[in-house]
Amino acid sequence: MTTKKKTAAADPAEAAEAGAREGATATRPVPELLDDLAGANRRMRQEASHELASVAREDPSQLVDAIPALIDALYRPEAQTRWEVLNALSELARSNARKLAKAYEGAEAALFDEASATVRLAAFRFLSCYGATSQKRSDEVWPLLDEAIQCFHGDSEYRDMLSHMLTFAHGRISKASREALAERIRFDATSGHGYIKTCSAEIFEVLEAKAK
Repeated sequence: MTTKKKTAAADPAEAAEAGAREGATATRPVPELLDDLAGANRRMRQEASHELASVAREDPSQLVDAIPALIDALYRPEAQTRWEVLNALSELARSNARKLAKAYEGAEAALFDEASATVRLAAFRFLSCYGATSQKRSDEVWPLLDEAIQCFHGDSEYRDMLSHMLTFAHGRISKASREALAERIRFDATSGHGYIKTCSAEIFEVLEAKAK
């Protein structure tokens, strides 16, 4: 599929906000956070989503029962709530992929969010983690990942996208997904430049080793 490259410059304000919040931990009970996540106040939703993402990093099992509420929050209007929730769902994907199927539609919309590179990257991360859990899921997400690779190749978030592609490559992906990814990055792995060549070559090596 041929796609038109989108402008993907990250918003400096949102990047600064995310950096400032990095490392913070939740201090409130999960039910209270979920109430705020579902509330009408934008700032409270953002703060709750950030704390929930911290909970997910530390102990994803605390949020298993909250998965439906997290998926619902993928449709909040503000970017931060969506990217924090996608990051929380990424942490949950390894052990709870069967419960995350309904997150696919929201993640697909976020993957091509025209206003926020951070949202796009978080969606790519989630889809990579989700797709890495089984052959069937890898085939489900690969067309979206492939389109995103083409759209955002070389853009500000692409370095991190490559790291998530490596997660996908290490996963339980199908032969078809493995071969399609190898073909997509083959040129960069052999003839690219800088970090794109280095990271693509690492992914390609993983895929080649799996093919043997």
